[in-house]
Amino acid sequence: MHLKEIWRFPVKSLRGERLPQARLTADGVGGDRQIHIGGPRGVLTARTRPGLLSLSATTGPTGEVLIDGRPWESPQAVAAIRAAAGPDATPVRYGGPERFDVLNLTVVTDGALAALGHDPRRLRSNLVIAGVPGLAERQWPGRTLRIGDTLVGVLKLRARCVVTTIDPDSGIRDPGVLRDIHRRHDGRFAMDCWVATPGTVRAGDPVRLTDEELDPPAPGGWILGAPYTLTAG
Repeated sequence: MHLKEIWRFPVKSLRGERLPQARLTADGVGGDRQIHIGGPRGVLTARTRPGLLSLSATTGPTGEVLIDGRPWESPQAVAAIRAAAGPDATPVRYGGPERFDVLNLTVVTDGALAALGHDPRRLRSNLVIAGVPGLAERQWPGRTLRIGDTLVGVLKLRARCVVTTIDPDSGIRDPGVLRDIHRRHDGRFAMDCWVATPGTVRAGDPVRLTDEELDPPAPGGWILGAPYTLTAG
């Protein structure tokens, strides 16, 4: 097995960027989900504002977050956000662990993606592992992935939401995608994971599945049982 793709999503619910390498930290892929979209009642995501997926989030050469190529706090970026998500939407920097829906790393395999048969970007995975037959990943929860000196724990299969129904290019919804995941895969697809031992990983790195025992992951996201508010952190 080897690491085929690495993805980072600098702004939650916007399109992400594919990376040749990344630092995996206790907080997931370095720079992942730094910026969020706030509204008058809290966090806005593509679940209710699918137009956000029409925007691109990337990282500039000095580490700044860009929205459609513009600095995230610029008037142009704010205008694009409001056109996609409403007049009260505002990008906000937030670094708390709750910013991840469950855990801070989502992993999927090429065999599972082939079985899914839909655009893999709908899953918004951080790591794609190649060389895995069929749906073998569904037997991985409780095991460990070793990528060089980096250890990634696999907690469970990921319950999927309506974001999978949104075409990542057009923004058009196709409810049949989520129905298909529920019908054929019990509503769960890809894996909720965490970084147990940080390190730098590169596309092409070999990946081994092991039974090394790891400390359980720190809770974050909806594991805490409640939505979060956007405060500096």
